[in-house]
Amino acid sequence: MKRSSGSPWRSGAFRALFTATAFSQLGTNTGYVAIPLTAVSALDAGPGQVGALAALSTTAFLLIGLPAGVWLDRMRRRRVLIAADLARAVLLVSIPFAWWLDALTLTQLYAVVLLNGCATVFFDVGSQSVLPELVGRDGLVPANAAVVSLTATANIAGRSAGGFLVQLLAAPLAILCTSAAYLASAVGLTGLRSAGAPVAERTEGRRLTAEVVEALRHVFGSRELRALAFTATLTNLGSQMVNAMLPVLFIRELRLTAGALGLFWALGGLGVLLGAVCARPLARRSGFGRALGLAGLWFAPAGLLMGLVGRGPWLWLAGAGWLAVTTKTGIDNVLAVSLRQRLTPSRLLGRMNATFRFLLTGALAIGSVLGGLLGELISVRAAVWAGAACLALAFLPVLCSPISRLRELPAPLESPGRQGPSPVS
Repeated sequence: MKRSSGSPWRSGAFRALFTATAFSQLGTNTGYVAIPLTAVSALDAGPGQVGALAALSTTAFLLIGLPAGVWLDRMRRRRVLIAADLARAVLLVSIPFAWWLDALTLTQLYAVVLLNGCATVFFDVGSQSVLPELVGRDGLVPANAAVVSLTATANIAGRSAGGFLVQLLAAPLAILCTSAAYLASAVGLTGLRSAGAPVAERTEGRRLTAEVVEALRHVFGSRELRALAFTATLTNLGSQMVNAMLPVLFIRELRLTAGALGLFWALGGLGVLLGAVCARPLARRSGFGRALGLAGLWFAPAGLLMGLVGRGPWLWLAGAGWLAVTTKTGIDNVLAVSLRQRLTPSRLLGRMNATFRFLLTGALAIGSVLGGLLGELISVRAAVWAGAACLALAFLPVLCSPISRLRELPAPLESPGRQGPSPVS
């Protein structure tokens, strides 16, 4: 496939992936609000059950995250992406159907969320792995900025719309919109055509375990990749401890509406969008790695404000903290993801992305469980404070690593060996 030499928008395949991702993200964010509110409002779920539901949505990355990268390197990613979207559409439409028949149970919700997570493993890892092929390594930063901006916009639109759809239709019916969005994404992905060819000829004959170990050594053997992994893992752990408890805190303790919860979560999307827009100018002005370090130092400590969430001005103060934390996330999602892709040879892209997804989404699962346990054993408020503390400290691994001295992105790494020294100031 011919790669775009300049703007990623010159690639028709990138435009197709972008359009499909728009629908996928819209569906994901609508479901992010509607599914836990279905558990709370339709099935009277408690903090531990809501935490378990959130954990199951990401448990798939712990179960199959690492081998998924190996499998994706051996398969045509276009077919995998389409199949993942179709599976998610079918799974989620079963929830409103069962609710309409008065047969919906927490067991069904758990099963749907777990299987939906398995499909999401393949979609997320596959879409990140096919991107360098579509735009070339030199187009990674603008392409990632576009995708992160899209994700942030979908957070704003999907989560706010999800909250209001729950108020207008009821939570189970709002999930129909999620299913329809995944179906639209699958249709959009047909525009990828020949993209995402497998690299099986480079891995044929090797045992799956050996390939997984090679990816782990690549990630943890690099000081830069290791720091990025630790920072992102702490961020996800803290954010999920907070977010898993917010439906219970908003609806039961603060007596706020589903629309208010959706708007609060949408504010995080605005922060990601701001971070994505500012990432490239900040990197040009401060240096690529220094921009990552400064973003953490400036914004991460504001995560402590999340512990103050309450009614009236306390809600606005917590919202400001959430906005700051997600602004850092937007900057990271452009600069850190681009750095990961530049420091990884093409043959390891699927496995590297799967390793990061295993760690990052595994942290979401653990954060959900910890949040639910703290909510049940101590209080919902204690779970939120614990998550806020993780968010406030998450910037330290990058700040203390060689990344903070990077002036520019290193040259693309295509050899299987260990990368050379990073260019530092």
